Amino acid sequence: MSETPLTRPVVLVHGLGGSAATTWQSNGWMDLIADAGRPPVGIDLLGHGLADKPHDPEAYVDMHRLVLDQLGDEPVDAIGFSLGSRILLECAIEAPERFSRLVLTGVGTNLFEVRSDHHGKIAAAIAGEGDPSDPFSRYFTDLANDPNGDGEALKAMLKSPMSKLTSERLSVVTMPVLVLLGDNDFAGPADPLVDALPNATFSELKRCDHFATPRSMQCLDEALAFVDATPF
Repeated sequence: MSETPLTRPVVLVHGLGGSAATTWQSNGWMDLIADAGRPPVGIDLLGHGLADKPHDPEAYVDMHRLVLDQLGDEPVDAIGFSLGSRILLECAIEAPERFSRLVLTGVGTNLFEVRSDHHGKIAAAIAGEGDPSDPFSRYFTDLANDPNGDGEALKAMLKSPMSKLTSERLSVVTMPVLVLLGDNDFAGPADPLVDALPNATFSELKRCDHFATPRSMQCLDEALAFVDATPF
């Protein structure tokens, strides 16, 4: 029997260095989704949270398939943040029939550009060589030093390239998509991503930078409304 919209699971995928617990559970997302009568499914990406943490970059090739393996037989609604949004897009490109609706947060034109300055800062921060006066670097240094994290696993993942996103590849992602991006997010602007998706809408998160996105009440409210998971 097919899932109805009110019983369909809501899958949540965190960003680089995060986990289902730190990104979604601690910020209230999973409890609110459950209060709406929907089953929340928080997935830890390879190298993060409770997932395996290999130190070989080859292990992270096609890591999106490990997310697909955790989905049920029926389509799901899914919400991603940053790297999690990128992974969900790879999943939707490979298996669009597995998704009913997508919410992509913390991503925009950065998905189409190689920003070596950001990548270099992240790698240096994880290696303990970041600038302590730079909030961007401090964020990733703190993640690498988390006692439940694994800096070596994160470094291995960063060395494993992902397939390049193009408008042609994204043309198969025809389900409704909501893109949410902060007005102070370095990942923007959102236009190239929204334009490349056949059925996307965009909402700007006011007074919100990249790292504050999962804590934004506007982000939470609009994301849950889009997937019909607002508590009664």
